[in-house]
Amino acid sequence: MEIINLGEKNSIFNHFISEIRNVEIQNDSMRFRRNMERIGEIFSYEISKKMDYTNTKITTPLGESWENVISEKPVLATILRAGLPLHQGFLNYFDDAENSFISAHRKYKIDGDFEIITEYMASPDITNKIVILCDPMLASGLSMKLALESLLTKGNPKHIHLVSVISSSEGINFINKNINFQNCTLWIGSEDKEMTKELYIVPGIGDAGDLSFGKKK
Repeated sequence: MEIINLGEKNSIFNHFISEIRNVEIQNDSMRFRRNMERIGEIFSYEISKKMDYTNTKITTPLGESWENVISEKPVLATILRAGLPLHQGFLNYFDDAENSFISAHRKYKIDGDFEIITEYMASPDITNKIVILCDPMLASGLSMKLALESLLTKGNPKHIHLVSVISSSEGINFINKNINFQNCTLWIGSEDKEMTKELYIVPGIGDAGDLSFGKKK
């Protein structure tokens, strides 16, 4: 699996990462959502470089021009609810894309342990299509794996791009070892080395869903 870390090279991307981490900025939920959108837009731009293009004749008001145009429409998938602002960033750029939505949440047990539960999915057929599956946080990697397994019940895609803004080293290793789909690329914005025993990434950003939409009970 190819792993691409956009944060390794300095760009405005790193500035947006710093703002979603910063406790003095991130609690402005509108700004947090917009920063997630902008991060999604940058990921979209970079992923677009991996796609196929067709040289197409375009008619302008004054003549004709041959331009390279994306020749395939991706399917944009996200994990509810935290992934919605990031997903919107992708949709801003791939504005005619098909869309998939998967619900995943932690179901806690009496002893404090938990399991990841997926309960809902809405998706088109993904056969021979490019799929971009995004989730802001890649902690253990289990949510991403389960979401992808659900998507693969809808067909055999041409290529899968997995996208996470903040990823733990453990989660990256888990995905690399447990996703066996041959044509798969993992895109990350930043790699964090630690996790708490509750599987929250350190230093991380906290709960991306709560920061975007308010705390849940």
